[in-house]
Amino acid sequence: MSRLTSALFAALLSLTAAAGHAQQKLLPNQSEIIFVSKQMGVPVEGRFKKFDAQISFDSTKLATSKVSFTVDIGSATLGAPEADAELPKPVWFNVAKFPQASFTSSAIKALGGGKFEVAGKLAIKGQSRDVTVPVSMVQSGAVTTASGTLPIKRLAYLIGEGEWSDTSTVADDVLIKFKFALNGIGKL
Repeated sequence: MSRLTSALFAALLSLTAAAGHAQQKLLPNQSEIIFVSKQMGVPVEGRFKKFDAQISFDSTKLATSKVSFTVDIGSATLGAPEADAELPKPVWFNVAKFPQASFTSSAIKALGGGKFEVAGKLAIKGQSRDVTVPVSMVQSGAVTTASGTLPIKRLAYLIGEGEWSDTSTVADDVLIKFKFALNGIGKL
């Protein structure tokens, strides 16, 4: 009887730990990923409508904390049908071959005051680069909002190939702005 009780207790503990871990989740309807580029010197804002995140974050255990997200590249929109029709094509995002972009953290560093640096790999269109993402986190009730801005060079990810690699028409610099609403994050 003692073995059965121990086995049940161990199973219950593992289910409780798994349930606590699973509670950290992205609230997609309260989150956004925006990208801003310049076309002929004029800022152009787009957004990704579909993305997901996997979070295991504990501000007291940053060495074991992990964050990763995937973005459905085919959900990119600039808000104009003719521009949106161009984005999935091979010279831009090549959605048929590379349907998702991803970020996977390798280290998280606390900077104090709810600010963190998240180092990891950003992969877009088959190109993977090391990046460090500055993140500010604010808690309001049960929701933690993680936000930040990551500058990237679009040509490093082969976005805008051929004639579109001319940066006098579309600038190489792109800002990725994000706001992720998260549930289940412990006190910062």
